[in-house]
Amino acid sequence: MEEGIYYVETLTPYVSRRYKVEKVFFEGKTKYQTVHCFYNNFLGKVLFLDHKIQSAEVDEFIYHESLVQPALLTHPRPERAIIIGGGEGATLREVLRHQTIRQAVMVDIDEELVKICQEYLPEWSAGAFTDARAKVEFTDARRYIEEHEDKFDVIISDLTEPVTGGPSVYLFTREFFEILKEHLTPEGVLVLQAGSADEEYSQFMSSLVKTLEEVFPVVRPYWSFILSFSLPWGFILASLQPDPVSLAEAELARRLDDRGVKGLRFYHPGLHRGLFALPRYLLEKFRQGKVLTDKEPFIWKL
Repeated sequence: MEEGIYYVETLTPYVSRRYKVEKVFFEGKTKYQTVHCFYNNFLGKVLFLDHKIQSAEVDEFIYHESLVQPALLTHPRPERAIIIGGGEGATLREVLRHQTIRQAVMVDIDEELVKICQEYLPEWSAGAFTDARAKVEFTDARRYIEEHEDKFDVIISDLTEPVTGGPSVYLFTREFFEILKEHLTPEGVLVLQAGSADEEYSQFMSSLVKTLEEVFPVVRPYWSFILSFSLPWGFILASLQPDPVSLAEAELARRLDDRGVKGLRFYHPGLHRGLFALPRYLLEKFRQGKVLTDKEPFIWKL
């Protein structure tokens, strides 16, 4: 038996992973979720919410650049963005790389979690919370959107997946997407993380594609492989006008340069279109997705 402390994560009823814990930064519960934050010699600092891995130091940049950069670059000149969730601050960091952004609002229900991340994972936000363009609101995202009339060029949904009793169940429904649509400017773009993109557990992503197609004229699913998740991970970009796959590499490079975007470690113009090239099994699964509603939302029951 190997010595040491191990954290065990259940991926499915049949598969678990264990992580050797070298140093514990935080373990406990906020008002909304269970939090574990520790150091592993392979992954670096890691964050688990409700016993599911959310972020790891070794590859968080892949996840966050994949989520943010295609959407920001699809919009011709984004000035106002809103992030739903994103407690670690890395999504905010990626948005603020674009010098065209005048204001980036982050709405997260869990203030305790954001403070934990600021204390133990400051590398994720890299000073984003103190940027003069950043505004952070601690409240329910759906209520915030419904109570404000603001319009945004880009809306980024960086939420935990919907589980029983979790805070995000009703933030992945047709009704909520229709609300978000009303808060976009004419060339507005919505992007969201969409969970696993593997063949066995792509039901959530497939249902999101089907639901968004009922609301938006342009819906483009894409993916990246996230090492710390041990899975290909899905994202979906939906827009009122611009189409991310129509953008030429030279135009993407020009936009990055004009906006002064620096420090990217994963995304680049030559990669952009490849992110949207999906395997046959996903395309077939998308046809099987169901429309998610407030009455019938998606809830993982693994």
